[in-house]
Amino acid sequence: MSMYEPLKGFRDFYPDEMEARREVIDTIESVVRRYGFREIGTPALEPAALFIDKSGPEIVEELYSFTDKGGRDVVLTPELTPTVARMVAANHQAMSKPIKWYSTRAFWRYEEPQQARFREFYQTNIDIFGSSEPEATAEILACCGDLLTALGLADDDFEFRVSHRDILSELVEWIDADADTGEAIRAIDRTDRATHAETVTELVDAGLDEADADRIVTLLEDASSDLDILIDETDHPSLHDAIEQLIAVLDATRDYGVREHCSISLTTARGLDYYTGVVFECFDTQGEVGRSIFGGGRYDDLIEGLGGPSMPAVGVAPGLAPITQLLKRADVWPVEAQETDYYILVVGDTRAVAAQIARQLRGEGYVVENDVMDRSFGSQLEYADSINAKTTIIVGERDLAEGMITVKDMETGEQTQEPVDAFLK
Repeated sequence: MSMYEPLKGFRDFYPDEMEARREVIDTIESVVRRYGFREIGTPALEPAALFIDKSGPEIVEELYSFTDKGGRDVVLTPELTPTVARMVAANHQAMSKPIKWYSTRAFWRYEEPQQARFREFYQTNIDIFGSSEPEATAEILACCGDLLTALGLADDDFEFRVSHRDILSELVEWIDADADTGEAIRAIDRTDRATHAETVTELVDAGLDEADADRIVTLLEDASSDLDILIDETDHPSLHDAIEQLIAVLDATRDYGVREHCSISLTTARGLDYYTGVVFECFDTQGEVGRSIFGGGRYDDLIEGLGGPSMPAVGVAPGLAPITQLLKRADVWPVEAQETDYYILVVGDTRAVAAQIARQLRGEGYVVENDVMDRSFGSQLEYADSINAKTTIIVGERDLAEGMITVKDMETGEQTQEPVDAFLK
């Protein structure tokens, strides 16, 4: 046993598991690139003020924060949105719109680890800047649907619960303008983990009287199956505007081929305060993964709030840990095993030819290993089997004397001899 253990909330990934993780990341990124999103690179450290200005000074308690040797207060980045907002604000005039970016990387939060939540975690951020149109939000949803399908999930494995933040805030304000709207929204956002009565109690704590709190919860429950109920039961133009925006996005998702995955869930608010419009969360339809797989939505005011121009934005950040849970639940997680196309087995003084064969195969794009431990024939063959080599090429002195090599199919055990010159050509 090692005298050192990983820090709490941090993980090691050995080659077999990394093979599967790499396949998942590559699949996600290949779909994202097909939508025209361009990869960016971002720093692991940012000024603490960037996150304090966005979320308040209390956020520092949840972050890895410290003072560096230059006396600057810095944090390990807990999310990407403020960073990309900073980048857009700095160079937006030189970039054509929409700006479509993605990035897969690690983030850090100093919080208590729990199922599929770690202090160091990995996610792919996907954002569109510069468009307030419903098509931009629909494209984010369509991209998410395509990447989950590309990972092997069936249409009935996942759903997107879609809402609009302003529906909640405007409804609360219309019913009781004196209530704490932020607290009320946070209470509503917890509805899927609470009973009707518990949500009513939390809304009362937010300043609503019990009858109004009950009316809000009932309206949201009923309107999730028919948005017209909310329109008919209320008389508030701003609320109706938010409903129309949600309907416009849902209409666009139909044309973008992802409407079947979208359900209306007006109690979905997303916990982060910077969301401004349509928001959504992805869930396991079988309910075995009990929490949101990932979420996203509009944050049209954030860039301006961080000192940049007025710039609408919409994004999502699928996390690798919860996606792993979902893929394993659906039994489509990639096989955790190393794959090797060729192992070059050396017998006697044949290193020069063996190395030439390895170089040529690698040049053609194959994964190739050769002996670097001066092992016996049997030990080399065992190693070739342990790394799942599909083919072993045996380069022996006797065969080479006759200009031949032996090619062994590791699955069938079949061996054939081939002229080395013809093989190299």
